[in-house]
Amino acid sequence: MEFNHFLSAYYPDVSYGGDRLYADMIEQAKLVDRLGYRGVTIPEHHLVNILLVPDPLQMAVKIASVTSHIELITSVCVLPLHDMRTFAGASIQADILCDGRLILGVGRGAFAYEMARMGVPIATSREKFDESLDLLIALYTSEEVGWNGKYYVFEPVTIMPRPVGRRPEIMLAALAPEAIYASVKRGFHIQTTPLNATFARMKDQVDAFTRGKGELGASGAHLRLALSRVCLAASDDHHARRLLEHAYSYFCRFDNVFTGPGIVRNGQIVEITGTRTLEQLKENLIICPPSEMVDRLGPYAELGIDDFIMNVNIGAPQAECLDVIERFASEVMPYFSTRTAARGAEEQGGGRRASSS
Repeated sequence: MEFNHFLSAYYPDVSYGGDRLYADMIEQAKLVDRLGYRGVTIPEHHLVNILLVPDPLQMAVKIASVTSHIELITSVCVLPLHDMRTFAGASIQADILCDGRLILGVGRGAFAYEMARMGVPIATSREKFDESLDLLIALYTSEEVGWNGKYYVFEPVTIMPRPVGRRPEIMLAALAPEAIYASVKRGFHIQTTPLNATFARMKDQVDAFTRGKGELGASGAHLRLALSRVCLAASDDHHARRLLEHAYSYFCRFDNVFTGPGIVRNGQIVEITGTRTLEQLKENLIICPPSEMVDRLGPYAELGIDDFIMNVNIGAPQAECLDVIERFASEVMPYFSTRTAARGAEEQGGGRRASSS
């Protein structure tokens, strides 16, 4: 099991400034590149102060310019908010500028507040996403593509630039087990998360991926499952409790726009009463000292998860987040990852290993 760092760009205090927010994200990306993480994931959200990256492709290109090894995975580009005729070219350009390290995570959108104000109600986003994805792949793989659908009608066009060697790798975001299974059967990598739900819920998601991949046989052997969770390696139990309190505040905002009433004032999500107690979050999130974390991550590795995406940006100061990232890399990752040993051997030999995908 390899590890991926989520550049979640949480912005609870807007007086902090967007310049400092994104400088923090870039500093974190440089650190995980040096420590042997497999990659970073980059969200797309608009109009709110959580997961605040309006242009993940732009962020991916910037991070590629200051790192050498890590994959750059969008998490996710919200296809219903984009015109595929421009998005196809923009994503090919980003793939070229990222030297082939880009993996294009795509999805339908998650926050009803955001989607409604962008003119794509969440109730219709699935249908538009499906058509957008089919069109995107057609534009990547063929020239002179014309379209006559519900959301797109146009005469034949050829996207420029054309993909170099191959189209960008695509990773679909899906939460429901049946959606995961159907997406795997189409030949896509999968991003999923149980959010703050139980391990049993997560196991259902993994089982759906495993079943779909198994039915594909050799043609699906390369497919990867990436699973995201709030996961912070605390220095001790007292530190873990403090981080858990940050997580509670984070989810009070997240749930407001994800499943809640969508109360936002001047771009700032109102912190509503949480639907789960601190003790329930403690059970479902992975916030603990390294020795306990190794035990808690073991079942994830045993299930066959390929990429564990860690969200550590839940409100702690930047210096504390950097400490958490380093503590995890030194005290937890070596139990699971083959990349840390390989990176150490590479550095001793003075070589440079290409990023794998």
